[in-house]
Amino acid sequence: MKSWMSRLAAAMAGSGILGCAAPKALAGVEPVHGFELERYLGTWHEVARLDHPFERGVEQVTATYSLREGGGVRVLNKAYRTEKRVWKQVEGKAFFVGEPSVGFLKVSFFGPFYGSYVIFDLDTADYGHAFVAGPSTSYLWLLSRTPTISDSLRARFISMAAARSFDTAALIWAQPVQ
Repeated sequence: MKSWMSRLAAAMAGSGILGCAAPKALAGVEPVHGFELERYLGTWHEVARLDHPFERGVEQVTATYSLREGGGVRVLNKAYRTEKRVWKQVEGKAFFVGEPSVGFLKVSFFGPFYGSYVIFDLDTADYGHAFVAGPSTSYLWLLSRTPTISDSLRARFISMAAARSFDTAALIWAQPVQ
């Protein structure tokens, strides 16, 4: 049986999220401007996502961003594997695709292969939520500093995602921690 990280690598390679070409933003998904990395650092909770083989069977997903020695951003994703009842984590790295004031990064969890990480909506007042897209409409996340969000934020996310051709009916919403 493949490990969680092996399945992640295989799924990302097969999906086209990985590749040697420079990551591109998805058509119609414009990254935020005025981005401040220092304010984005820290832990984010995954509130909603589209399904991927590398996240199947996990819950309580968090992503923690910190500065990497030598440049870039350290990405530490942590999730609870419900079937095995264990916590797993995977570490990656991210770098800006262009200017650091634009919320467009390339992220890698395996070797020299990078996928797009486009922040297309961000709570600029307190960096409390982020809407993130990948290289296609198959990749979408709602991240929040807290594990739960307001109904109005949920509606805003659905509306903005639908306007960008994401399948909002297929969203997986995080369950509250018991």
